[in-house]
Amino acid sequence: MAQAGVKDRVKDRRRRRESMFGERFSVFAECLLTGVWIAVACLGVVTYPAAFAAGARHLRRRTTHQVSGLREFVVDFRAAVRGGWAVGLVGWAAAAAVWVDVLAARAGLPGGPFVGAVGILALIGLAVALLRAAALWTPESTWRALLADAGRRTVLDPAGSFLVVCGLAVVALSALFLAPLAVPVLGAVAAAAVAVEERHRRR
Repeated sequence: MAQAGVKDRVKDRRRRRESMFGERFSVFAECLLTGVWIAVACLGVVTYPAAFAAGARHLRRRTTHQVSGLREFVVDFRAAVRGGWAVGLVGWAAAAAVWVDVLAARAGLPGGPFVGAVGILALIGLAVALLRAAALWTPESTWRALLADAGRRTVLDPAGSFLVVCGLAVVALSALFLAPLAVPVLGAVAAAAVAVEERHRRR
């Protein structure tokens, strides 16, 4: 009887481990699929904030075992793009300004390298704030309020911001080695932003 009980406990533990592994693998696969959806939604050039917002909301639903799929992603994307396109436009303007700073640094203008470095760091900070804002987006929220709060968290939670930067670095390296790899990895960046915000909420 005792041996039978031990065997049952061992089998139960094995089933729990297999179930946990299956669930984690499912979430990983969902992240990669979400990355493809995000990449397609970003084709509108100024739609990348809405794309990440819809992707992050989809992943939040999946991790809380709510029904979510492509249809829900599209609905969220349409809602997020109403105000998100302006945020995307401002982001491209900031990137253009930083590019001008980099060109000035390369041209050898006085103070160019310093201005270029500051511009790049500011652009990275803006990207992190945008991702952290997108991670908490809901149809009832406004981008202005989300970005204001995300900007504060970006500064006050440097560890979380660093994790988001690492996610962006993975995308950049994936694109450098094999461009198509960067597409599914976008989902991992959205998942990282969601995880960072959940970590901050619990703290």
